[in-house]
Amino acid sequence: MSSKYPEEFQGIGIVDKEDWLHPKRVSFKPKEFTPNSVDIKIECCGCCGSDIHCAKSDWFELPHGQVVGHEIIGHVVKLGPNCSSGLKVGDRVGVGAQVFACLECGRCKEDNEPYCPKFVTTYCQPYEDGYVSQGGYADYIRVHEHFAIPIPEEIPSELAAPLMCGGITAFSPLIRNGAGPNKRVGVVGIGGIGHMCTLFAKALGAEVWAFSRRGNKKEDALKLGADHYVATLEDKDWDTKLFNNFDLVVVCASSLSDIQIDKFVKVMKIGSSIISISAPSFDEKLVLSPMGLMGVKIGNSAIGSVKEIKTMLDLAAEKNIKPWVETIPISEKGVNEAFERMENGDVRYRFTFVDYDKEFK
Repeated sequence: MSSKYPEEFQGIGIVDKEDWLHPKRVSFKPKEFTPNSVDIKIECCGCCGSDIHCAKSDWFELPHGQVVGHEIIGHVVKLGPNCSSGLKVGDRVGVGAQVFACLECGRCKEDNEPYCPKFVTTYCQPYEDGYVSQGGYADYIRVHEHFAIPIPEEIPSELAAPLMCGGITAFSPLIRNGAGPNKRVGVVGIGGIGHMCTLFAKALGAEVWAFSRRGNKKEDALKLGADHYVATLEDKDWDTKLFNNFDLVVVCASSLSDIQIDKFVKVMKIGSSIISISAPSFDEKLVLSPMGLMGVKIGNSAIGSVKEIKTMLDLAAEKNIKPWVETIPISEKGVNEAFERMENGDVRYRFTFVDYDKEFK
């Protein structure tokens, strides 16, 4: 069952890596339709920091004409004959930063699809057949049905979009490391992901401490639900004052170069965890004293599983959690505006591209 739509999809892609700030309208062939494929007409898409890193080729050489975007909300327009997830044409669904996994290995069966060896990101990564995935700054996307996730009706599309990557990237380490009542959770970096981490940590019942380098985000952090605020560059003795204080710290800063990890180790309880979700440029290094890690665990977290995304969306609907979002019409001009403003730190705290019907008629 399906509706009519183009055989080639349209998008806003990066056509000149030296001029990545000025993407252009492109067309591209979708991946081959398989029995478990779902086609989605995109309604809106969040603008994630990963989009900037990829557009700039910070992590790898970007393919010509690459369409980025992996915080996608849209409606199902076609289902493969073997789809068994219960989706129907017309359903509103979200797609995050993953569009494929084998679904057969031990990791997949344990709801750890983001760690599957056959993981395919929503854009920029080849499938086994060689097709390079294209993202959500486009009119349609084709994915495996497993990664098309129903969106609760209580959540507006423009607010649901940033939850599909930024939100789950914050939520997964919180629930995997026991954030909840009677737990003290630190959130380092009050930005695109950090502000959602603050919202979710509070919704889970934790006592939340927001960390930023300076005091300029204190008012925002408290409005988001933080119980305390620490400006690490202004309060030189914060690590001494907070010694042995935290059960979990989630590092949401976009860069690790400015994070004083040795100081954060001091404020952790024995057996606690520092989890980073940061994905900076490959030339950055995390520097810390190895002796300081005694009794404290440190690690990295990827995006969350489909099961975790569904849990997160249910919590957001139940608790009326609303990320701070500014909408921008999708277009060459709109993507350029979002990219330039994100480069300049001019966003509080996420962008969602909207008006897809106007751009992709």
